[in-house]
Amino acid sequence: MPSAGAGSPSRAAGSPPGPPGALPGLPVAAPVPAAALPAAPAGPYDVFTELNARRLGPVRRYFLLHPRAMDVLIAALYAVPAVVAALIDDGAPVAALLPLAVLTAMLLMWRRQAPLRTAGVLTGLAVFAVATLGTLNGLDLALAFAVYAVAASSRPRTTWLAFSAVFVSTALAVLLWEREVTVTGAPRVSVGDGGDVVGDRVGSVTTLLILCLVAIAVGTSVRNRRLHVAGLVDRANALAVEHDRQAQLAAVTERARIAREMHDVVAHSLSVMIALADGAGAALERSPAQARRALDELSGTGRAALSDMRRVLGVLRDPEAQWDPQPGSPELERLVDGFRAAGVPVRWTSTGPPLPPDAGLQLAVYRIVQESLTNVLRHAPGTAQVEVLVAATDATVDITVTDRGPALGHPAPRHGDGTGKGLIGMRERAAVYGGRVEAGVHDGGWRVHAVLTWDREKR
Repeated sequence: MPSAGAGSPSRAAGSPPGPPGALPGLPVAAPVPAAALPAAPAGPYDVFTELNARRLGPVRRYFLLHPRAMDVLIAALYAVPAVVAALIDDGAPVAALLPLAVLTAMLLMWRRQAPLRTAGVLTGLAVFAVATLGTLNGLDLALAFAVYAVAASSRPRTTWLAFSAVFVSTALAVLLWEREVTVTGAPRVSVGDGGDVVGDRVGSVTTLLILCLVAIAVGTSVRNRRLHVAGLVDRANALAVEHDRQAQLAAVTERARIAREMHDVVAHSLSVMIALADGAGAALERSPAQARRALDELSGTGRAALSDMRRVLGVLRDPEAQWDPQPGSPELERLVDGFRAAGVPVRWTSTGPPLPPDAGLQLAVYRIVQESLTNVLRHAPGTAQVEVLVAATDATVDITVTDRGPALGHPAPRHGDGTGKGLIGMRERAAVYGGRVEAGVHDGGWRVHAVLTWDREKR
């Protein structure tokens, strides 16, 4: 008695959600149309549907893809026996029963689209047929098909209310008006005191009851299976959406990381190289030895920048490439020496225990110091003194880079002229370790203060 649901797309491309944004639970309250399988959300991933999520035989797959074929089959299962019964019933008005069978078959074609209305119309037709023609002529089977459609598409409460209305109305009509049926050459009942006719009416009512109860059982089972499969399909699609989002987020994060590294490498290296080149040009005539040292430092800075650029661009070419080796705390003194060679008066101080062997934490400290000193070099070239303090404890790393303001005869610093991307990068690096970065004017100069947290025991 169960019928296949309407087909749904097996693959789609587009953008979710449309698809589920959160994992949906199994729907148990809202009515589910009997003809509809869950429509899978479109997305840049393989979409699950009942067609590709379950193994279906060729017959079930055909009826799933061609629901109208199932409608025709159900209508035929009613119409053929009804026509045969009308032809062999001696007392039946064939001229009335044949159009009745055709009309009932046509109504059964719509049980999927409007199950409650179909059940109601068929019930009225059954009562009319018994009252005027004295026989159901197979309408009990048609009513069972209609009750199945209701059970397969509606909540249990709606199903039982519909069953009660169908059964009570038809049973009363049968008990009141059904006539005896005689087949050519063999009477079905012997008419005496009317007891056999009453017994046959009770039998017809019992047959209707059994057919409707079986229809409810099968329809409810089909509905529960559809809801279960719909829930599993929705969950699978939601997981696919989440997987796709995670992949996109990972790609965005990696691009941001590469952009941050490129900014640090290019901004730092070019600023230092420009300062060294200017210093070498200024000292070329009066101090050739100092100019030569500046040029050597310029060459070394350029080679280091080229090496960093190749490493970063290598990650773009090969996503599996490793970021190591990365600069860390051992290179901090060398970094400060490079800025001193570029003309920045830096005083370096480190207190507390050594940083943990966490390459990411060491890189974050290195980049924050590097970006802070690069900003001093670019925006406050005439500063009198820059102090770098890295204070480590068992739980935090405190980084303070303080520009004490311009020396006599030098213009005021232009710390607000930048794009702010460097400060954003520092804050993102600190946020990875549950820290924060604060930057602003301080005593006529500029100060960057960063705090990173960590657990020595876990590292």
